[in-house]
Amino acid sequence: MGPGTDGYDGRHVTGSQTMIDVNLQLDLALRLIIAAALGAAVGAEREIHGHPAGIRTHMLVALGSALFTVMSIYGFPVDGAPPGSIDPGRIAAQIVSGIGFLGAGAILKDGVVIRGLTTAASLWATSAVGMAAGAGEYIVALVGAAIILTSLWPINALAERMRGTHLPETQIRLSLVRVESLGDVSTILSAAKLDIASIQTQRLGKENYRADLAIRGRSANAVAAALEAIEAIPGVDIVTTSRSD
Repeated sequence: MGPGTDGYDGRHVTGSQTMIDVNLQLDLALRLIIAAALGAAVGAEREIHGHPAGIRTHMLVALGSALFTVMSIYGFPVDGAPPGSIDPGRIAAQIVSGIGFLGAGAILKDGVVIRGLTTAASLWATSAVGMAAGAGEYIVALVGAAIILTSLWPINALAERMRGTHLPETQIRLSLVRVESLGDVSTILSAAKLDIASIQTQRLGKENYRADLAIRGRSANAVAAALEAIEAIPGVDIVTTSRSD
């Protein structure tokens, strides 16, 4: 008779018939559900903040990692192998490296700013949460998901305050005679210690350009002073300014 509930493949053999261990199969199904739920929790935070990889992506990453882990441990029994002797390390290693390609797809270049690094990291970490759930380490999976959520939300707010960029973004639309004048605009913003979140330019005609900038700063006074200095640049006019929600 092969391994029963404590076995490595969830089945035992009686004569020529293979019996499915229902209790183990239910436990494995629970692992998948927990992994998917924790992945969805992380993805919800990304979804709320408008990032490209949201609930569905994180849920699938966690579920897939858990399923691969479960299959590597229980899905391929070896005749005569004692319980617990199956090494899932090879599958786990492939998950860790494979998620890197998916994370790379979440990294975007938005003007002069690179976005998506945190989302890529959250996908990579969520795959580890799925692996922990798949291995039956429920407490480890829960703590891991909690730490990821903490880093994405409260720690992110703290980091923005430390950088002095906790104010909402200010959207600026400029009318330019020469696109090279953006260099003078950038110099003024840097001197005022304002961060350029994004910048886009469009040529409307001869000696007629439009630039849309999103900036962040430590104080409203710094932003106002910078706008006044920008408007003093020859050939540069501020068309509109607005504060994002």
